[in-house]
Amino acid sequence: QVQLVESGGGLVQAGDSLRLSCAASGRTFSYYSMGWFRQAPGKEREFVAAVSASGAGTIYADPVKGRFAISRDNAKNTGYLQMNSLKPEDTAVYYCAASSSLFGVSANSALTSRYDYWGQGTQVTVSS
Repeated sequence: QVQLVESGGGLVQAGDSLRLSCAASGRTFSYYSMGWFRQAPGKEREFVAAVSASGAGTIYADPVKGRFAISRDNAKNTGYLQMNSLKPEDTAVYYCAASSSLFGVSANSALTSRYDYWGQGTQVTVSS
């Protein structure tokens, strides 16, 4: 079992930055690939970014490329999502997730079904 807790969300203005954190506990965090997803009201949960277990590989959804950066610190059992140049359309609940079946990063990283554990989410609201 892995427990994930997100933090760092909040209300910001368009153009601002936020850094989300995902603190992991339980089994060894470095065994798992990690992803960030988001869900806006009335919409399906969508992929944002993923990072391999070692941190060497990353992949991003097109809407956030060049603005968001995913990283992890396995020594601290923590993952991060640095979000820059935020837009109102980035408003959503952001979730981190851990996968034991993804090796490296690929198109499969975007599939919610490939993740075993999920956090409770943190709200990000971007005003215009």
